Amino acid sequence: MVLKEIAKPMAGPGQVLVRIEASGVNPLDIKIAAGQAAHAKRTPPAVLGLDMAGVVEEVGLGVSEFAPGDEVYGMTGGVGDLQGSLAQYAAVDARLLAHKPNSVDMRQAAALPLVTITAWEGLIDRAQVSAGQKVLIHGGAGGVGHVGIQIAHARGAEVFGTDAPHRLKVVEALGATAIDYTTETPDQYVARLTDGEGFDIVYDTVGGPVLDASFAIARTYTGHVLSSLGWGTHSIAPLSFRGATYSGVFTLAPMLTGRGREHHGEILRHIASLVDTDKLRPTLDPRHFSLADITDAHRAVADGSATGKIVVSIDH
Repeated sequence: MVLKEIAKPMAGPGQVLVRIEASGVNPLDIKIAAGQAAHAKRTPPAVLGLDMAGVVEEVGLGVSEFAPGDEVYGMTGGVGDLQGSLAQYAAVDARLLAHKPNSVDMRQAAALPLVTITAWEGLIDRAQVSAGQKVLIHGGAGGVGHVGIQIAHARGAEVFGTDAPHRLKVVEALGATAIDYTTETPDQYVARLTDGEGFDIVYDTVGGPVLDASFAIARTYTGHVLSSLGWGTHSIAPLSFRGATYSGVFTLAPMLTGRGREHHGEILRHIASLVDTDKLRPTLDPRHFSLADITDAHRAVADGSATGKIVVSIDH
C-alpha cells in the first residue's frame, strides 16, 4: 500500500461527506489487502478500510437525517466499488451510517461497525436470541465474539465462549463462561454445561472444523447454528439428524448489492443505544497508528499480537 493524495470527494444524492477521524482494522481488511478475499470484489488501485467514525461535512440531495457537524459511524466502504475509510474524507451512502454513541470517542466508535453488525445479524436477525437461552460463541474474545457475548447477555441469555487459554480471562470479563477448547472436547463441555442437551444457539466466528463441530452440539429440534465464516464445504448431516437449523451471515452483502443498506444503519442505532446504556463496549488495543503506519497496523492484526481492536487515527 502507498500513501498518496487523491481528489476530495463530493456528496452525491443520498450521500454524506464525512471527515474521517478513525478507521477500524479487521482481519477482513488484511485479507482484502493481500488479495485473498475474492468475495469483497475489490480491484486495485483502491482505498481500503471498512469501518469508520467521523464528522459530517456536507450532505447530498435527499439526506435529511444528518447535518453538518454530526458525529457518525458506520461500515461504509472498502469493498466493491466503494471507497474505504483509510482516507481523510469519504462520500458514503447515508443509509449505512448512524449517529455515533455519545459515550465513546472516535477511536472506540470506529472499532464497532463490522463486528457489531455481524454479531447482530446472526444473534438477533437470524436466531432471535432471548432470555434464558444457552448461547455458545466460538472465538469469544475475538472481534465478533466479544461483542456477540455482550449482545446476547443484554438480551438475557446465558452465554458461553470458547477460546485459547491466554484469552479466556477476556471471555470471563465480558460475563460469559469461558471454555478452553485445548483441554476439553465439545462432547465434554456439552455434557458438563448443558446436561448433554446442547446449546440453543451456537455462533461460529472461526470457520473450518469449528463449524463442523458446531453442527453436533446444537440442541435437538430447537438449536440454531450460525456462522460468519461458512465458506468451505461442510457436511450438515450432524445438524440434520438433530433437526436443528443453520444460518449463514454475510455482512458485506448490502454494500456489494446495494440492497438492505438501511438495515445496517438501523442496527448501528441499536448498537449506539446499547453502548450509551453501558451494555456494550469495544475492546481496543492500546497502540496508536496513523495513516503513515498502516502497514504496521495491518501487521498487528495479522500476527495476532493485538489485544483488542486495532484502530487507525486519521490526521487532517
